[in-house]
Amino acid sequence: MKPVLQVALDLMQLNRAVAIAHEAAEGGADWIEVGTPLIKSDGAEAVRAIRREFPNRKIIADTKTMDVGGLEVEMMAKAGADIVTVLGLADDSTIAEAVSAGKKYGAEVMVDMINVPDRVSRAKTVEKLGASYICLHMGIDSQMRGEAQPVDVLRTIVQETSVPIAAAGGITVENAAVYVDAGASIIIVGGGIIKAADVKRSAADIVSSMSGRKVDSVLSKKYSEEGLFEAFSKASTCNISDAFHKKGVIMGLRPFIGEGVRMVGRALTVQTANGDWAKPVEAIDRAKPGDVIVIDVGNAPVAVWGELASHSAMTMGAVGVVIDGAIRDIDDIKRIGFPAFARSVVPCAGEPKGYGGIGIEVTIGGQVVRTGDWIIGDENGLVVVPKETAVEVANRAIDVNERENRTREEVKRGSTLSKVNELAKWEPVK
Repeated sequence: MKPVLQVALDLMQLNRAVAIAHEAAEGGADWIEVGTPLIKSDGAEAVRAIRREFPNRKIIADTKTMDVGGLEVEMMAKAGADIVTVLGLADDSTIAEAVSAGKKYGAEVMVDMINVPDRVSRAKTVEKLGASYICLHMGIDSQMRGEAQPVDVLRTIVQETSVPIAAAGGITVENAAVYVDAGASIIIVGGGIIKAADVKRSAADIVSSMSGRKVDSVLSKKYSEEGLFEAFSKASTCNISDAFHKKGVIMGLRPFIGEGVRMVGRALTVQTANGDWAKPVEAIDRAKPGDVIVIDVGNAPVAVWGELASHSAMTMGAVGVVIDGAIRDIDDIKRIGFPAFARSVVPCAGEPKGYGGIGIEVTIGGQVVRTGDWIIGDENGLVVVPKETAVEVANRAIDVNERENRTREEVKRGSTLSKVNELAKWEPVK
């Protein structure tokens, strides 16, 4: 079959989903998917609503059925779905019952291979069970961890089966053509379309990229370890805090940075005593380009850092300093443009005595920081992200940022923040 674009309406709010679906269809989306979050939010009524809005489009109900396949296919088919999804992890009898119900009520079954260990073998089995489509699906959480896209698996499934194959998960204008070239007949895109301020254009860009045209866009791009500086540079500390469930926020330190400046780098930790600037200055010699020097002084009142240290650190490629204690020469530090965060500003400095250490675990503003952890700072404050979880946190922060951009666009069009999020609907039932 000629490759088609399926837009996944993975939203909680039906009204938003309807509006976005219309924009996506205008941009060239062929099939409309009532996403799993939308079905969980509004049930079969979401499918009915999308069917009423799009009487001539193929409608997919992404139920991700795991059991009672016959009943769930019947429900979705009666609500107006042309295709219903069943998990490849489901029992063979569940898939067979779903297929039988589909034949009875006029719906096809797409088997979703998310988290199936042997996707090639399972694909051949579900084809024999009567599946009309197989979906090679990389889940959102896997994408956030920066896992590699399973394009080679897709090619093998295409070769080993004869039903149309759908590809879903992390597809953007950058890689849509890769999936088409690998044999995917259905390109399923959620975030790469629905998070866009201009949904129509984003859908059109995906359609263009599916045909091999190069389109410049980074919407819904996922980052690996190598791209973390770029990723964290796109997200504010507010985005990161939201994505990290409020963890990692360093409390009580003031930013001394220019408007719009964002500090992003790896921590080089220092521990010292009140006024003892020996170890902080010695750490400059160990700093690598992109490092943030993070100094634990235990909130002591005498400065351990000033303009000369900042200038020296800049020449070594350090991108900022964070001090749980005092700093001085802040006027000169601002003038040379070296990002600094400290608990207090004083004119007095101490003496170099050499207490403490470099590269050891420290505590800054209530957060443990180790050398190699990521430090992000802006006018809102500071966040530390452990190096082990940095890829996932960065990708989730970008996702938060993109969803906020879409919300902002809807507010600009005349809605309000409470209406966009349907706050009253989602308040606890009393």
